[in-house]
Amino acid sequence: MKIVVLDGYTENPGDISWVPLEALGDVTVYDRTSYTESPLIAERIGDAQIAVINKTPISRETMDRCPNLQAIAVLATGYNVVDYGYAKEKGIPVMNVPVYGTDNVSQYAVGLLLEICSHIGYHDASVKKGDWQSNVDWCYWHYPLIEVSGKTAGIIGLGRIGVNTGKILKAMNMNVIAYDSYPSEAGRQVAEYVELDELLEKSDFIFLHCPLFPSTEGIINRDNIAKMKDGVVIVNNSRGQLVVEQDLADALNSGKVAAAALDVVSTEPIRADNPLLSAKNCIITPHISWATKDARQRIMNTTAENIRAFMDGAATNVVNQ
Repeated sequence: MKIVVLDGYTENPGDISWVPLEALGDVTVYDRTSYTESPLIAERIGDAQIAVINKTPISRETMDRCPNLQAIAVLATGYNVVDYGYAKEKGIPVMNVPVYGTDNVSQYAVGLLLEICSHIGYHDASVKKGDWQSNVDWCYWHYPLIEVSGKTAGIIGLGRIGVNTGKILKAMNMNVIAYDSYPSEAGRQVAEYVELDELLEKSDFIFLHCPLFPSTEGIINRDNIAKMKDGVVIVNNSRGQLVVEQDLADALNSGKVAAAALDVVSTEPIRADNPLLSAKNCIITPHISWATKDARQRIMNTTAENIRAFMDGAATNVVNQ
């Protein structure tokens, strides 16, 4: 079985091993191929039976040019880079990794909030450039420090990651409310379900943990921001397209939104003209909530299990059944 990995670097920059995949067949690994449609994608797949991708797109044109292709394994949960409907028509299962980073994505979300509230990184840099040595007082702070205890945190999307984030916030003595189209018993253990408008009106901190669907695309927009408290904080390490970025930038610059912390943007890598790059009080990190070594090893192991199951005739984690 020939297996080709088209964009393996973000999954494995060299600190884990491809051995779980190599045990299954003849494996060729490319660090990067293309993140946009390109003839190079089909050229590199060639006569391989299995293509393994992270963000390299697999279009119908690519599938038509690769008649030997039998399965596509995605090194992630999201699979929108694949024309999975056409893959289904051709009998090509698309397999993903549905669970691998619940704990670390929640950890990162709360870390983003705490950076906004405590400005640890900023003040560390300030001390190291000499501001404390030359200060007339025994301590100083350049931004207001925010206490989270007793505040209301609203979570939009209370799936596995949202529930896990809610547990952490609740342990920090926050009041947790949530909006989700499909309430669950696990969600009720950590949050009070409310309608979206109520969440927007009551929350001091808003976390986005929902998938990207037509109903959630642009859910943070000018109209919904107007319903929020003055001085709200927004945290998004889910999907960049959940936010209308110009609307959020405008709200940050006006002070309606006190701060935002984002690990995702609408186009990645971020474009130089993204309005959030110059917005006030906006932290942006390069989509790394998922990227602990432990989580990437789980991705590797699950992907290998997916391919093995496919080879055994009982494919698992198929998203285009």
